[in-house]
Amino acid sequence: MTTKIIMDTDPGIDDAAALTMAINDPSIDLKLVTAVAGNVTVDKTTANALKIIHFFGKDIPVAAGAEQPLIKPFEDAARIHGESGMPGYDFGNDYGQPIKKTAVEALHDAIMAEDEVTLVPTGSYTNIALLFSEYPEVKSHIKRIVAMGGSMSGGNMTSVAEFNVFTDPDAARIMYNSGIPIVMVGLDVTLKALLTKDTIEKLGQMNKTGEMLHALITHYNDGTDEGRPMHDVNTIFYLLHPEAFTTKKMWVDVQTEGPAIGATVGDVRAAYHDGKTNAEVCLDIDADYFNKWFLDEVSKMGSSSRSTDEKIE
Repeated sequence: MTTKIIMDTDPGIDDAAALTMAINDPSIDLKLVTAVAGNVTVDKTTANALKIIHFFGKDIPVAAGAEQPLIKPFEDAARIHGESGMPGYDFGNDYGQPIKKTAVEALHDAIMAEDEVTLVPTGSYTNIALLFSEYPEVKSHIKRIVAMGGSMSGGNMTSVAEFNVFTDPDAARIMYNSGIPIVMVGLDVTLKALLTKDTIEKLGQMNKTGEMLHALITHYNDGTDEGRPMHDVNTIFYLLHPEAFTTKKMWVDVQTEGPAIGATVGDVRAAYHDGKTNAEVCLDIDADYFNKWFLDEVSKMGSSSRSTDEKIE
Protein backbone atom coordinates (compact mmCIF):
# COMPACT_ATOMS: atom_id res chain seq x y z
CA MET A 1 0.00 0.00 0.00
CA THR A 2 1.46 3.31 -1.06
CA THR A 3 1.26 6.66 0.71
CA LYS A 4 0.06 9.47 -1.54
CA ILE A 5 2.00 12.66 -0.89
CA ILE A 6 2.46 16.18 -2.22
CA MET A 7 5.77 17.90 -1.53
CA ASP A 8 6.01 21.66 -1.11
CA THR A 9 9.69 22.42 -1.22
CA ASP A 10 12.55 24.88 -1.76
CA PRO A 11 15.52 22.93 -3.20
CA GLY A 12 18.15 23.33 -1.63
CA ILE A 13 20.50 20.41 -1.25
CA ASP A 14 18.68 18.54 1.50
CA ASP A 15 15.36 19.11 -0.31
CA ALA A 16 16.94 17.55 -3.41
CA ALA A 17 17.86 14.50 -1.36
CA ALA A 18 14.32 14.33 0.08
CA LEU A 19 12.85 14.50 -3.43
CA THR A 20 15.22 11.75 -4.51
CA MET A 21 13.90 9.47 -1.78
CA ALA A 22 10.25 10.33 -2.41
CA ILE A 23 10.52 9.83 -6.17
CA ASN A 24 12.17 6.44 -5.94
CA ASP A 25 10.67 4.62 -2.96
CA PRO A 26 7.87 2.30 -4.15
CA SER A 27 5.92 2.88 -0.93
CA ILE A 28 5.43 6.56 -1.83
CA ASP A 29 3.24 7.94 -4.60
CA LEU A 30 4.42 11.51 -5.24
CA LYS A 31 1.51 13.31 -6.93
CA LEU A 32 2.78 16.88 -7.21
CA VAL A 33 5.72 19.09 -6.31
CA THR A 34 5.21 22.76 -5.55
CA ALA A 35 8.07 25.20 -5.10
CA VAL A 36 8.38 28.15 -2.74
CA ALA A 37 10.98 30.82 -2.04
CA GLY A 38 13.24 29.72 0.79
CA ASN A 39 16.77 28.41 0.45
CA VAL A 40 16.98 30.44 -2.77
CA THR A 41 14.49 32.41 -4.86
CA VAL A 42 11.42 30.65 -6.22
CA ASP A 43 12.61 30.65 -9.82
CA LYS A 44 15.67 28.68 -8.70
CA THR A 45 13.78 26.33 -6.35
CA THR A 46 11.33 25.57 -9.16
CA ALA A 47 14.15 24.84 -11.60
CA ASN A 48 15.91 22.66 -9.04
CA ALA A 49 12.80 20.56 -8.44
CA LEU A 50 12.48 20.07 -12.18
CA LYS A 51 16.14 19.04 -12.41
CA ILE A 52 15.77 16.28 -9.83
CA ILE A 53 12.58 14.93 -11.39
CA HIS A 54 14.14 14.99 -14.87
CA PHE A 55 17.28 13.28 -13.57
CA PHE A 56 15.16 10.23 -12.77
CA GLY A 57 13.12 10.43 -15.96
CA LYS A 58 9.84 10.90 -14.09
CA ASP A 59 6.71 12.75 -15.13
CA ILE A 60 5.66 14.53 -11.94
CA PRO A 61 4.13 18.01 -12.28
CA VAL A 62 5.94 20.95 -10.72
CA ALA A 63 4.22 24.27 -9.97
CA ALA A 64 5.90 27.53 -8.99
CA GLY A 65 4.63 29.23 -5.86
CA ALA A 66 5.16 32.17 -3.55
CA GLU A 67 8.03 34.53 -4.27
CA GLN A 68 8.14 35.94 -0.75
CA PRO A 69 6.70 35.35 2.72
CA LEU A 70 3.25 36.63 3.71
CA ILE A 71 4.56 39.59 5.73
CA LYS A 72 8.18 39.21 6.77
CA PRO A 73 10.92 40.33 4.32
CA PHE A 74 12.47 37.44 2.41
CA GLU A 75 15.87 36.16 3.53
CA ASP A 76 17.38 33.22 1.66
CA ALA A 77 19.99 30.64 2.66
CA ALA A 78 22.31 30.90 -0.33
CA ARG A 79 25.21 31.06 2.11
CA ILE A 80 24.41 27.42 2.96
CA HIS A 81 23.13 26.06 -0.37
CA GLY A 82 25.05 28.19 -2.86
CA GLU A 83 23.68 30.78 -5.28
CA SER A 84 21.93 28.18 -7.44
CA GLY A 85 20.63 26.18 -4.48
CA MET A 86 22.12 22.96 -5.86
CA PRO A 87 25.80 23.50 -6.73
CA GLY A 88 28.22 20.72 -7.54
CA TYR A 89 26.46 18.81 -10.30
CA ASP A 90 25.68 19.63 -13.92
CA PHE A 91 22.04 18.75 -14.57
CA GLY A 92 22.14 20.36 -18.00
CA ASN A 93 19.64 22.89 -19.33
CA ASP A 94 16.95 20.62 -20.74
CA TYR A 95 14.90 19.74 -17.67
CA GLY A 96 11.45 20.97 -18.62
CA GLN A 97 9.11 23.69 -17.40
CA PRO A 98 6.66 24.06 -14.54
CA ILE A 99 2.97 23.69 -15.26
CA LYS A 100 0.98 26.85 -15.92
CA LYS A 101 -1.07 26.60 -12.73
CA THR A 102 0.19 28.46 -9.68
CA ALA A 103 1.24 26.35 -6.71
CA VAL A 104 -1.97 27.19 -4.85
CA GLU A 105 -4.14 26.24 -7.83
CA ALA A 106 -2.18 23.03 -8.39
CA LEU A 107 -2.35 22.13 -4.70
CA HIS A 108 -6.09 22.68 -4.63
CA ASP A 109 -6.74 20.58 -7.71
CA ALA A 110 -4.43 17.73 -6.69
CA ILE A 111 -5.77 17.55 -3.14
CA MET A 112 -9.44 17.66 -4.17
CA ALA A 113 -8.81 14.83 -6.62
CA GLU A 114 -7.73 12.51 -3.79
CA ASP A 115 -9.62 10.98 -0.88
CA GLU A 116 -6.63 11.30 1.43
CA VAL A 117 -3.24 12.83 0.79
CA THR A 118 -0.29 13.72 3.00
CA LEU A 119 1.33 17.13 2.60
CA VAL A 120 5.09 17.19 3.07
CA PRO A 121 6.35 20.79 3.32
CA THR A 122 10.14 21.03 3.48
CA GLY A 123 10.46 24.78 2.88
CA SER A 124 8.67 27.78 4.31
CA TYR A 125 4.93 27.19 4.58
CA THR A 126 3.79 30.18 2.51
CA ASN A 127 2.09 28.13 -0.22
CA ILE A 128 0.31 26.04 2.41
CA ALA A 129 -0.97 29.11 4.25
CA LEU A 130 -2.20 30.72 1.03
CA LEU A 131 -3.93 27.47 0.08
CA PHE A 132 -5.77 27.19 3.40
CA SER A 133 -6.78 30.84 3.27
CA GLU A 134 -8.12 30.69 -0.28
CA TYR A 135 -9.47 27.14 -0.38
CA PRO A 136 -10.34 26.00 3.18
CA GLU A 137 -12.33 23.10 1.72
CA VAL A 138 -9.09 21.22 0.99
CA LYS A 139 -8.51 20.60 4.70
CA SER A 140 -10.97 17.70 4.85
CA HIS A 141 -9.05 15.94 2.05
CA ILE A 142 -5.67 16.13 3.80
CA LYS A 143 -4.83 13.12 5.97
CA ARG A 144 -1.97 14.88 7.75
CA ILE A 145 0.98 17.20 7.31
CA VAL A 146 4.53 15.92 7.88
CA ALA A 147 6.54 19.13 7.98
CA MET A 148 10.24 19.79 8.31
CA GLY A 149 10.71 22.80 10.54
CA GLY A 150 10.70 24.16 14.04
CA SER A 151 12.58 23.16 17.14
CA MET A 152 12.02 22.55 20.83
CA SER A 153 15.72 22.77 21.65
CA GLY A 154 17.21 25.80 19.89
CA GLY A 155 17.31 27.30 16.43
CA ASN A 156 19.68 27.75 13.51
CA MET A 157 18.59 31.30 12.59
CA THR A 158 18.39 32.66 16.11
CA SER A 159 18.81 30.90 19.44
CA VAL A 160 15.17 29.79 19.18
CA ALA A 161 14.11 29.90 15.50
CA GLU A 162 14.59 27.25 12.81
CA PHE A 163 14.98 28.44 9.19
CA ASN A 164 11.70 27.28 7.61
CA VAL A 165 9.54 28.74 10.37
CA PHE A 166 11.71 31.85 10.66
CA THR A 167 11.36 32.49 6.92
CA ASP A 168 7.57 32.84 7.17
CA PRO A 169 6.35 32.62 10.77
CA ASP A 170 2.91 33.96 9.86
CA ALA A 171 2.42 31.10 7.42
CA ALA A 172 3.63 28.63 10.04
CA ARG A 173 1.07 29.93 12.51
CA ILE A 174 -1.73 29.49 9.94
CA MET A 175 -0.61 25.92 9.26
CA TYR A 176 -0.36 24.96 12.93
CA ASN A 177 -3.80 26.43 13.60
CA SER A 178 -5.39 24.65 10.61
CA GLY A 179 -6.88 21.77 12.58
CA ILE A 180 -5.07 19.22 10.38
CA PRO A 181 -2.91 16.61 12.18
CA ILE A 182 0.73 17.73 11.96
CA VAL A 183 3.96 15.86 12.54
CA MET A 184 6.74 18.34 13.33
CA VAL A 185 10.10 17.04 12.11
CA GLY A 186 12.41 19.71 13.46
CA LEU A 187 15.97 20.34 14.48
CA ASP A 188 15.54 18.14 17.55
CA VAL A 189 15.95 15.15 15.24
CA THR A 190 17.50 16.52 12.05
CA LEU A 191 20.63 17.68 13.87
CA LYS A 192 21.04 14.20 15.33
CA ALA A 193 20.51 12.27 12.08
CA LEU A 194 23.72 13.43 10.45
CA LEU A 195 25.01 11.66 7.38
CA THR A 196 28.40 10.49 8.56
CA LYS A 197 31.60 10.99 6.60
CA ASP A 198 31.63 7.26 5.92
CA THR A 199 28.09 7.36 4.53
CA ILE A 200 28.87 10.33 2.31
CA GLU A 201 32.02 8.65 1.00
CA LYS A 202 30.10 5.46 0.17
CA LEU A 203 27.52 7.46 -1.78
CA GLY A 204 30.13 8.61 -4.26
CA GLN A 205 31.13 5.03 -5.01
CA MET A 206 27.66 3.56 -5.30
CA ASN A 207 25.88 4.42 -8.56
CA LYS A 208 24.90 7.46 -10.63
CA THR A 209 22.36 8.61 -8.07
CA GLY A 210 24.96 8.26 -5.35
CA GLU A 211 27.43 10.27 -7.41
CA MET A 212 24.87 13.05 -7.88
CA LEU A 213 23.99 13.19 -4.17
CA HIS A 214 27.65 13.02 -3.17
CA ALA A 215 28.42 15.97 -5.44
CA LEU A 216 25.61 18.06 -3.93
CA ILE A 217 26.26 17.09 -0.32
CA THR A 218 29.97 17.86 -0.51
CA HIS A 219 29.02 21.40 -1.60
CA TYR A 220 26.64 21.79 1.35
CA ASN A 221 27.85 24.47 3.76
CA ASP A 222 26.16 22.95 6.77
CA GLY A 223 27.27 20.41 9.32
CA THR A 224 30.13 19.56 11.66
CA ASP A 225 33.14 17.29 11.73
CA GLU A 226 30.69 14.51 12.63
CA GLY A 227 28.65 14.80 9.44
CA ARG A 228 26.07 16.73 7.40
CA PRO A 229 22.41 17.17 8.35
CA MET A 230 19.89 16.16 5.71
CA HIS A 231 17.05 18.03 7.42
CA ASP A 232 14.31 17.51 4.84
CA VAL A 233 15.05 13.84 4.21
CA ASN A 234 13.82 13.12 7.73
CA THR A 235 10.24 13.74 6.59
CA ILE A 236 10.45 10.87 4.12
CA PHE A 237 12.25 8.70 6.67
CA TYR A 238 9.41 9.37 9.12
CA LEU A 239 6.76 8.41 6.57
CA LEU A 240 8.50 5.10 5.94
CA HIS A 241 9.90 4.34 9.39
CA PRO A 242 8.03 6.16 12.17
CA GLU A 243 9.33 3.55 14.60
CA ALA A 244 12.76 5.20 14.35
CA PHE A 245 11.42 8.35 16.03
CA THR A 246 10.48 9.29 19.58
CA THR A 247 7.56 11.71 19.55
CA LYS A 248 5.32 13.62 21.93
CA LYS A 249 1.94 15.18 21.26
CA MET A 250 1.65 18.81 22.30
CA TRP A 251 0.30 22.17 21.26
CA VAL A 252 2.79 24.22 19.24
CA ASP A 253 2.50 28.01 19.05
CA VAL A 254 4.53 30.11 16.61
CA GLN A 255 5.95 33.50 17.51
CA THR A 256 5.40 36.02 14.70
CA GLU A 257 7.10 39.17 15.99
CA GLY A 258 9.82 40.47 18.27
CA PRO A 259 13.24 38.98 19.00
CA ALA A 260 11.77 35.47 19.27
CA ILE A 261 10.15 35.61 15.82
CA GLY A 262 10.01 32.17 14.26
CA ALA A 263 10.19 30.30 17.56
CA THR A 264 8.03 27.20 17.94
CA VAL A 265 6.85 27.03 21.53
CA GLY A 266 5.58 23.68 22.79
CA ASP A 267 3.06 23.45 25.59
CA VAL A 268 4.99 20.57 27.13
CA ARG A 269 2.90 20.56 30.34
CA ALA A 270 -0.43 20.81 28.51
CA ALA A 271 -1.04 23.84 30.70
CA TYR A 272 -2.23 26.53 28.29
CA HIS A 273 -4.61 24.95 25.74
CA ASP A 274 -7.06 22.95 27.87
CA GLY A 275 -5.06 19.81 27.20
CA LYS A 276 -5.50 20.10 23.43
CA THR A 277 -2.68 19.26 21.00
CA ASN A 278 -2.08 20.28 17.39
CA ALA A 279 1.14 18.43 16.59
CA GLU A 280 3.11 15.28 17.16
CA VAL A 281 6.63 16.56 17.74
CA CYS A 282 9.65 14.42 16.89
CA LEU A 283 12.14 14.62 19.75
CA ASP A 284 14.63 11.82 19.10
CA ILE A 285 15.75 9.55 16.26
CA ASP A 286 17.82 6.45 15.59
CA ALA A 287 20.67 8.12 13.69
CA ASP A 288 22.44 4.85 12.85
CA TYR A 289 19.26 3.50 11.31
CA PHE A 290 18.88 6.73 9.32
CA ASN A 291 22.34 6.31 7.80
CA LYS A 292 21.73 2.66 6.98
CA TRP A 293 18.36 3.45 5.41
CA PHE A 294 19.80 6.30 3.34
CA LEU A 295 22.46 4.06 1.83
CA ASP A 296 20.02 1.20 1.29
CA GLU A 297 17.61 3.50 -0.56
CA VAL A 298 20.28 4.91 -2.86
CA SER A 299 21.72 1.45 -3.56
CA LYS A 300 18.37 0.47 -5.13
CA MET A 301 18.31 3.45 -7.49
CA GLY A 302 19.56 2.89 -11.01
CA SER A 303 21.18 5.39 -13.29
CA SER A 304 19.33 8.48 -14.37
CA SER A 305 17.69 8.84 -17.75
CA ARG A 306 20.50 11.08 -18.85
CA SER A 307 23.95 9.72 -19.66
CA THR A 308 25.74 13.04 -19.97
CA ASP A 309 25.41 14.28 -16.39
CA GLU A 310 28.76 15.01 -14.86
CA LYS A 311 29.98 16.04 -11.47
CA ILE A 312 31.60 19.42 -11.10
CA GLU A 313 34.53 19.10 -8.73
